[in-house]
Amino acid sequence: MKIVFASNNKNKIHEIQSMLPESIQIVSLESIGCFEEIPETADTIEGNAILKANYITQKYGFDCFADDTGLEVDSLDGQPGVYSARYAGEQRNADDNMNKLLEQLLDKPNRNAQFKTLIALNLKGKQHLFTGIASGEITLEKMGTGGFGYDPIFKPTGFENTFAELSLEVKNEISHRGKATKALLEFLKNI
Repeated sequence: MKIVFASNNKNKIHEIQSMLPESIQIVSLESIGCFEEIPETADTIEGNAILKANYITQKYGFDCFADDTGLEVDSLDGQPGVYSARYAGEQRNADDNMNKLLEQLLDKPNRNAQFKTLIALNLKGKQHLFTGIASGEITLEKMGTGGFGYDPIFKPTGFENTFAELSLEVKNEISHRGKATKALLEFLKNI
């Protein structure tokens, strides 16, 4: 089975493809001739995933799935949330985003946070939603060089290391994206 993944994020594509069996191949937006930036104008993580999936299905006619992820920090009332990728500005720079978040948490004792991923799958004229959540806390400083985004400052519950210090295999087992992808896979296996 081949299915379009509505993302231009090569890290995300690699991470999800590494979780899929060989029988399911991800087709990139580039491969279907989609080079435009898909609008992410919803005010929720769910809304953005649905917008991206619907954009590809309506404009290109493909069954596809899209995801959106946000980091929700308790003491910041769920921020950066839907704005996680551009928290420090439209340049979407991970270091800038992490630095801004660490600065905002300097005087806050509660560093609890969660990553939330929502996957919207458009398949055979129906839409299906899958959610994954990883709870943890924001560290005091960046640690590790793996992963991407906020991984160097997010320590999942029950671990001493950040996502950026864990192997891809371990991260895929416990991460928000891993959980949402597993739910998607279970669904695809049973159709």
